Amino acid sequence: MTTNENTNENTNGIELAPNAALLVIDVQKGFDDASYWGPRNNPAAEANISALMDAWQESGRPVVLVQHASRPGSVLAADQPGYAFKDFVADRVGQESLLVTKTVNSSFYGTPDLAAWLTAQGIGQLVVSGIQTNMCVETTARMAGNLGYDVLVPLDATHTFDLAGPDGLGLTADQLAAATAVNLHGGHFARVVTTARLLAASGAPARVTA
Repeated sequence: MTTNENTNENTNGIELAPNAALLVIDVQKGFDDASYWGPRNNPAAEANISALMDAWQESGRPVVLVQHASRPGSVLAADQPGYAFKDFVADRVGQESLLVTKTVNSSFYGTPDLAAWLTAQGIGQLVVSGIQTNMCVETTARMAGNLGYDVLVPLDATHTFDLAGPDGLGLTADQLAAATAVNLHGGHFARVVTTARLLAASGAPARVTA
């Protein structure tokens, strides 16, 4: 893997490589089914993902779309309407986008091979956004960190859902997102940042919903 050392330095402390790749993970219509998933957090996630996609395309940086094909019976199964990308993502698909299809949490276990594509493009810096914060986003970010990529995660360009655990234990979506931020930062897998900081680093206007 080769890291492009020509970076865009700025006053907010983030340096973005000209070929930093934006990963947009599993932003699919099936996640709008509240009866299936339960309560979610961060209603600004979609607006922030939109702003990042626009900034990346305006600056000529690569965008990688990841789509989850879940088990039969799931709202994300390939034969279900929920498998489709949300409209704001589908409307922004460009010729420069790579589409990765996966059946597990990590975007590095999909088709085509994400790591091979990144290596071929000389990309060493990744910005990881999408759904769910504590599932596919966190898993992909952890694996990317293990593989040696410079990983940034704009937590406000992700969202997740309340989740039940063993013996009556449960965490809210906000608690899970906070845990992801601590895991990624404390474990040195990634830098947790905001969409506004990334937009500033990219040179794009701060089109972000608080």
